[in-house]
Amino acid sequence: MKNLKIYLGCLAVAASLFTGCIPQKEYVLLQDKSTEKKYENPYNPLDNITDKYFLQPNDYLFINVSTPDPKISEFFNQNASNSGNMQRNQNFFYYQIDDSMNIDFPYVGLINLDGCNVKMGKAKVQDALKPFLKEYNLTFRLASNTFTALGEFRNQGVQTMQREQITIFEAVAQAGGITPFGKQRKLQLVRQMPEGPVTYEIDLTDKNIINSEYYYIYPNDMLYVRPMKAKQFGIGESFSIGIITTLLALYLTLQTVIN
Repeated sequence: MKNLKIYLGCLAVAASLFTGCIPQKEYVLLQDKSTEKKYENPYNPLDNITDKYFLQPNDYLFINVSTPDPKISEFFNQNASNSGNMQRNQNFFYYQIDDSMNIDFPYVGLINLDGCNVKMGKAKVQDALKPFLKEYNLTFRLASNTFTALGEFRNQGVQTMQREQITIFEAVAQAGGITPFGKQRKLQLVRQMPEGPVTYEIDLTDKNIINSEYYYIYPNDMLYVRPMKAKQFGIGESFSIGIITTLLALYLTLQTVIN
C-alpha cells in the first residue's frame, strides 16, 4: 500500500509537469499540419504582392511634378515654390485624400481617386496633367504607411511601415512579438476594403500562411491577438500554474513517503 502511494505521488508530479505547460502546438510557428487528421488548408493562394492596397480617405500622398523647366515645375508644385530648401519643407508635397476621395492638385483642381490603388492613382494624376504638360516626371507614393497592433503584443499601438507591404511575421516582430499568453492560432486581421472593413482569422502556427493571401499586410491593417484563459487568473509570464501544481504534488509525495 505504501509503495502504491509513492507511485501515485510520483505520477502526480509527472502529470503536473505536462499539464502545467502550454502545449507546443499553441506557440510553435510554421508547423506542417498536413499530417493532422481532417486538416484542410484554409487559405487561398497568393496571386500578387503589390498593388493590393486601395487608397482611402485621410491617406496622405507624396506627389511631385518635375519638368526640364524649373519654373514650370514650381507652377505645379505651388506649395513648395516659396522655399529654397526642398528637403526641409518636403511636407508641402503631401496631399490628403478627403472624404469624397479627392485631392486638390495645384492648377489642375480636384482629382478623384475613388477605387484606386497606388498605381491607378498615379495614372489618374498623369491623365489630369496631359492637357498641360508633355515632358515631365511624376513621383506618386503613399506617405501614411502604418498598421495597428493590439492585444497580446509586447509593443502595442500604431506601427510605422518601411514599405507599402510587409509580411505578417515582420509586423509581429516589429510589434515586439506575441506574449506567451497570446493566441497565435487565432490572430485577427482587420483590413479596410473599398466595401468596408473585413476581418480574417489567421493561424500563425500553420506554415501554409506563407503562400497565402494573408502573408502580407498593408497600410491601415489592424492585428489583434486575444489572450488565453490562463491570463484571467492574473498569472504573469514568469509564473506558471505548473509551478503551483508541481509544488503541491511534491508536497503530497513527501508526505506519503514520511507517513
